[in-house]
Amino acid sequence: MRVVIVTESYPPDVNGVAHCALQTARHLARRGHHPLVIAPAPAPGVRVPTDGPAPVVHIPSLPLPGYPQVRVALPSRRLARAVADHRPDIVHLASPFVLGPRGLAAAARAGVPVVSVYQTDLAGYARTYLGAGEAAAWRRIHAVHTASDLTLAPSTSSLRALGAHGVPRLRLWPRGVDTERFDPAHRDPGLRRALAPAGELLIGYIGRLAPEKHVELLGPAAALPGVRTVIVGDGPSAPALRTALPGAHFTGRLTGPDLARLHASLDVFVHTGPFETFCQTVQEAQASGVAVIAPAAGGPLDLVDHDRTGLLVRPGDAGALREAVVALRDDPARRARLAAAGAAAVADRSWEAIGDRLLDHYREVLRARTAVAR
Repeated sequence: MRVVIVTESYPPDVNGVAHCALQTARHLARRGHHPLVIAPAPAPGVRVPTDGPAPVVHIPSLPLPGYPQVRVALPSRRLARAVADHRPDIVHLASPFVLGPRGLAAAARAGVPVVSVYQTDLAGYARTYLGAGEAAAWRRIHAVHTASDLTLAPSTSSLRALGAHGVPRLRLWPRGVDTERFDPAHRDPGLRRALAPAGELLIGYIGRLAPEKHVELLGPAAALPGVRTVIVGDGPSAPALRTALPGAHFTGRLTGPDLARLHASLDVFVHTGPFETFCQTVQEAQASGVAVIAPAAGGPLDLVDHDRTGLLVRPGDAGALREAVVALRDDPARRARLAAAGAAAVADRSWEAIGDRLLDHYREVLRARTAVAR
């Protein structure tokens, strides 16, 4: 099977959409298929590490405002040429928005079906950043996904939202987790002592530092006695957060083994953003053997079974988040129970298993096209 995967953002080490696209390409190659990734070009002078067995065609891009590490694609004729040259059996659009119509047009010219993956709550972002534009974002989402042969949603919450806005032909496709990289074995006692020298409870947030993530909600929890806070990531909100969380340790962006070691060295991982279509960092924390606190909204509702594999709190409620941290600070046995159950829950969510589910979706679409042709 020949597959073109179009991702609208890049690079994969700082962007969840690109990370998922690259993991998909790697799995397709492992299974003997022939993927091609079309992705935004990196910033001038920035060297992107090798992308593995799948070739990558870079198209013109711009930096994401306030977050220059992430590049977003610009419409380009190079996309159509790359699709035509690869002669795909299927086109896979990862979080289509700007490039979505061009990807659809290129697939139509090639006479092949399109699978679109909904991964970003763009309507929620419009509401957060602009205070308006939510309806326009949904119109765009509806147009692109309705024109696709199949739309894959990462969580039941996203599935319901798409259905409520009239998007047809929906299936659930969650995300995998690298259970070798994210593993309790990577816990680093030396790192933990450096971050919590008096043996305090070490809580952490890992992700983009941007307004829609609402990391400032950690303020009351970070001020608790016996608690130390570490913030991993970068983004436009970093300066304001350093002021709002004066006692927190900010590491900046971490990747690879450094990120895995930090994940596993936490006592509690706290996610604060209410607009997650999936929330990859939650299951990476679970795989790392860390107790999780997350908002009861969006993707975390699928990942966290309250008081079994983690704790869910009211979205946007800093007081509820603080009380959840207090509960886990004061009850180590409960914390250990949640961590162990969370790790067990993600044990079968490898990218290999999730990639095979994607191949089943591809085959479903190809069979439907064949049936119509007959």
